[in-house]
Order: sequence, then structure tokens, then C-alpha cells
Amino acid sequence: MQTALADFIRDTPEGRDANAILRACVHCGFCTATCPTYLLLGDELDGPRGRIYLIKEMLEGSEVTAKTRVHLDRCLTCKSCETTCPSGVKYGRLVDIGRHVIDQRAPRPIGERAVRWLVREAFLARGLLAFALAIGRMLKPVLPASIRTKILDARPAGVWPAARHRRKMLALDSCVQGALAPGIDAALARVLDRIGISLLRVRAAGCCGALPHHLSGEAQALAIVKRNVDVWWPHVDRDVEAIVVTASGCGVMVKDYGRLLQHDRQYAERAQRISSLARDPVEVIGAEWTRIAPTIAMDIGSERVAFQSPCSLQHGQQLGGRVEEILQALGLELLPVADSHLCCGSAGTYSLLQPELSGKLRSAKLKALEAGRPDVIATANIGCLAHLAVGAKRPVRHWIELLDARMLGGERAPG
Repeated sequence: MQTALADFIRDTPEGRDANAILRACVHCGFCTATCPTYLLLGDELDGPRGRIYLIKEMLEGSEVTAKTRVHLDRCLTCKSCETTCPSGVKYGRLVDIGRHVIDQRAPRPIGERAVRWLVREAFLARGLLAFALAIGRMLKPVLPASIRTKILDARPAGVWPAARHRRKMLALDSCVQGALAPGIDAALARVLDRIGISLLRVRAAGCCGALPHHLSGEAQALAIVKRNVDVWWPHVDRDVEAIVVTASGCGVMVKDYGRLLQHDRQYAERAQRISSLARDPVEVIGAEWTRIAPTIAMDIGSERVAFQSPCSLQHGQQLGGRVEEILQALGLELLPVADSHLCCGSAGTYSLLQPELSGKLRSAKLKALEAGRPDVIATANIGCLAHLAVGAKRPVRHWIELLDARMLGGERAPG
């Protein structure tokens, strides 16, 4: 694609990235066939190719309109198009640039800005989120069904083993997951402890920064990224061999720290080091499988599992199929899921800001997941878990909880 970027962006880092991405696109349209919003709406401008044209026009100096913002807002940033693209177009990066330019050159109405600020701050305040969740659970029986169904029931986290091994890894002590489902990281800590690895929490760290990064809070996001680099660095520089991120959406963000801070002289080198150590649990478990396999209890009984592979896992981190292999190795019956490449509609805060589209995507995903009558639905991202649990007829669990339950001495998750 030929480009002629406007002066305001041409010679900036964002402009150089955008120019390279736009020039890589050959207009083939393969991406439209795997775009959830295009399949729902049938509008070229609600598919990757159409949005690329809108961003190109904007970066070349055309007027920035509310129409452009609407079509970019509808994008889930699921990156299914990136997996499909034969030219390697980095669409997700281009959309981030486009949204940033819109925020600068055509600010949102004050009402929209207020909503985004409120969502951002509410989820970043983990103590407030945990308190609100506790109150919601207390009042759940008398709340309207539209609210009641969105509140996850509390489940005991179980024991987090004390640090006792020479080998150590860090856990991302995330904002949302820590409040909604603390048992996920605890399950991973138990799994690793059984094979001689201690999983450590560093309380001064927190949100990965993805939430403000995708909600017009770039300065806030970079401040969070720098805080995490500062907090983790003393451990990384000493004896920690990996940073394990059990929420695959957060994992995409942490693995991107190096790029986000590549132009910051103070942080570039350390951020790149942090990114190089970031691991999804499936990478850690896969690398340690020869030590884990002998601890698996194969006599627990058959369990039918439908796995929902988050977009952030299969498209963002390019780790599709890896969890499924492990679930089968555990002796679980893994059911086929139609259109497994399509997004469930969670996409971070998308379910809050685009509830109609998100709801339709969730309904389609649950229909596919429950078609085989599974005993449990497994996933790898807290956002997907919470989103699917709203309408699911089966329990929804993180796959690491299933692994924990299948290891000798494991803790069975309640149904």
C-alpha cells in the first residue's frame, strides 16, 4: 500500500511504525473472513481492511471524524487478522496508533471521556474493586438479574506454598484477577511448588498497564509499566528465572514492555529484559512437563472439557494449541469447539463499552463451547472467564486449576 503520511506524524516513532505497517498490507482481504465484528455486522469498515483504510486516510491528513472513531472502537483488537494475514501486517499496533491520534486530534465528548476514566480508575483501584465485589456478593440475592449474573461467586484460593526452593519465578499480582479469582495464581504456585519451583508475589507491583493503555491513558500506562520494571528488577537481577503471567491478556502487555519503552534511555534495557522473561503458564508447564507428568493422578476419573482459547493466547502470544495438548495429556476428554479462533467478546473492557456486540459474541461462543455438553469450560484469561461465566451453564475455570486438581495432592476446585 502506497503512503504519504502527513507532517504531524511522518517523522515520529509512531509514524515510522504506521508507515511500515501500511506498506506491508496488500489489500488481499483474507483478514475479513476471521474478523468477529465484520462477520457480525457485514460492514467493510468494521473489518481490518476497512479500518486500515480509515487509519491511512487519517494519518495522511484527512479530517478525523466521529465515524472513524466508531469503527475503531468496535475493533476488539483480538488480532485474529494478524494470525490470518499472509503479509505479516501488525494490525494491532496500527490500531493503537490510530486510536491515539484520534484522541489527540478529535477528543471524545466529555461524557465518553468520563465513562472511560471511571472504568479505568475503578479497575486499577484493587482495594476498591475487592470491596465493591464483596458488597455485591453480599447483596447478590436481591440484586436485579442483569447485575447479579455479572458477579462471580467467591471461591477459596487455597494454600499458597511458602518460598522454599532454589528455583524461583515471579507472578504478576494483577489488579482484576487478584480480586475476582485469587485461586488461579495460588493454583499455579502449588503446581510449581510440587516440582521444586517457588512462585513469588511482589505486592508493590500490580496492573500490567494494559487497561489504561487501551483506554486513552497512555501516560498512566507507561507510568505503571515503569513501576513494574522498578519493582521487579531487584528480583530479576538476582535469582528469578521467569515472570509468569496467568492472565494471557496481561501476558501480551508484559511481553511488549521492551517495545513500549524502547526510546526511554533510562528504562529501555531493563524493560527489554523484563519482556524476555515474561512467560505464559503453558510455556512454563510445557518446558517442565517431564517433571510434571509423573505427578499426574490418572485415576481421578473422566472429565469432558471445552477449552476456550483466548485471543490474547492464540493470536497475541501465538501459543494456540499448546494448552489443548496439555489438557489431553492430563487424561481429560477435550471436546471440539467450532470457530475456536473467534473472540468471546470480552476483550478487556470491551464488554463494558460495547455491550451489545460483546453479548452477541459471547452467546455465539457459549453455544460452540457447550455444544458437546462439557463438564467444565476451561480458559486462560480472567477477562474471558468472567465474561463467559455470566451466561454459561457449566462452571468456567482457568486451565491451571484443572492441572492443579489432577496432580497428586492437588486441590479439587468446587463445581
